[in-house]
Amino acid sequence: MAAPQGHPAPGRCAYFVERKKRFCRMIPAPGRRFCGEHGQQEEGNDRKRIPCPLDPKHTVYEDQLQKHLKKCNSREKPKPVYFVQDINAGLKDVAEIPEKQVPISSLSKEELENLIIKLKKASNGLELHLKEQILSHQALQEALNDPKNGESAFKHLKQQASILGNMEKLHLLGPGRCFVEFGAGRGKLSHWVDVALQNVENVQFLLVERATTRFKVDGKHKRRDSVFERLQVDIQHLCLNKVPILEKKKLPVVGIGKHLCGAATDLALTCLVESYTACCDRENEEPAPKRSRTDKTEVASNNSADNESNKDNCTPVAGIVIALCCHHKCDWTHYVGREFFKSVGLGPVEFNYFQRMSSWATCGMRETSTKASTSEETEDPTNDTEEHEQTLSNTENVSDTLQRILTVEERKEIGCLCKRLIDHGRIEYLQQRGYKAALQYYTESAVSLENVLLTAVPKPSLIPEPTT
Repeated sequence: MAAPQGHPAPGRCAYFVERKKRFCRMIPAPGRRFCGEHGQQEEGNDRKRIPCPLDPKHTVYEDQLQKHLKKCNSREKPKPVYFVQDINAGLKDVAEIPEKQVPISSLSKEELENLIIKLKKASNGLELHLKEQILSHQALQEALNDPKNGESAFKHLKQQASILGNMEKLHLLGPGRCFVEFGAGRGKLSHWVDVALQNVENVQFLLVERATTRFKVDGKHKRRDSVFERLQVDIQHLCLNKVPILEKKKLPVVGIGKHLCGAATDLALTCLVESYTACCDRENEEPAPKRSRTDKTEVASNNSADNESNKDNCTPVAGIVIALCCHHKCDWTHYVGREFFKSVGLGPVEFNYFQRMSSWATCGMRETSTKASTSEETEDPTNDTEEHEQTLSNTENVSDTLQRILTVEERKEIGCLCKRLIDHGRIEYLQQRGYKAALQYYTESAVSLENVLLTAVPKPSLIPEPTT
């Protein structure tokens, strides 16, 4: 039962936090009325508290600063072995990065119309009507039929079931794989993959998440022959080839993700397709022995045979299955489809506008006074909304001028067109690197407005054999 208004809860700090209109919930030391943060309120306490230089959101006693800095949770921690600075970052040439642009709402009617003309011209001939491939998987049937799960949990389960169904269709649920979940959060997707593989041996899971996460489901993994490991690192700096388990076992990797926001998708694709695969190729290369000039033909023949053998031994990426999200958070610097944009006469300036206009597909068409909602509700009891829902609700407001130029439906159509154009650049990127890639609707829009799934598998000649 909550404490009466005007009094702190029993055993809690007696400091009233004006900004939050409630008492502090920290537990003070025995015999104290206030916690360490608000200890100056105690009578006779003249010790000075100062903001922590590592994180000014909390304070520390000035006379204990050096001791605090050694144990502060915000201190820089040693980098893990798989941390390689900017290994998956995109452009290094800042000259190609556009300068700050004016808001879309500040564009003139002519400027906006020219942008839309460019968008439609670039999209001409692309496959804009995606195939609907809403599948399910028996691993989630019990949970889907459990009446204890509310509407929010049910929507998540339907999405996870369809992702697993699409993975099964692509023959990615099998033994001798390492499943890398990017933007893992609580790790629910990996959990269900583990359930689906309950009778399968030699399975590894790597859960990539840059932030510390509460309410993880890691403890639900009961199989002893599947191994779960969390990698707390930004995808931008993740070198999969240096992860000890992959160095040791050389398992084919399956990259997965559920609602991987904006640029994180591009960083994950680069991590898999370029950084990890390139490292595998280099490891399988052996220096050729020196030959005399008269042995050129023999050298060429031997090198060709060696290359084929090395390709067979290399175990790179077996597949990619990522539910896309938040195109308005994409970044030209990391976007993998830059070459495609250039091929259709577009560049960083147009991309910058298109990624912002993409939000019209999900929330930009609503009145600015209406709270945006993606129907992708939270599973986490500590948050009211998921990260991508928060960012959608904070996208650029639709100006009165824009509302006069374009109807709600026209803005929605343009937003969808921007999303498909950005996604097509990703598809071309994967195709050029030897993958059979596709986009499909994997769930109904009533379940989630972000309902497009990107899948990719190596073309038949490049598919690695699973390790058993």
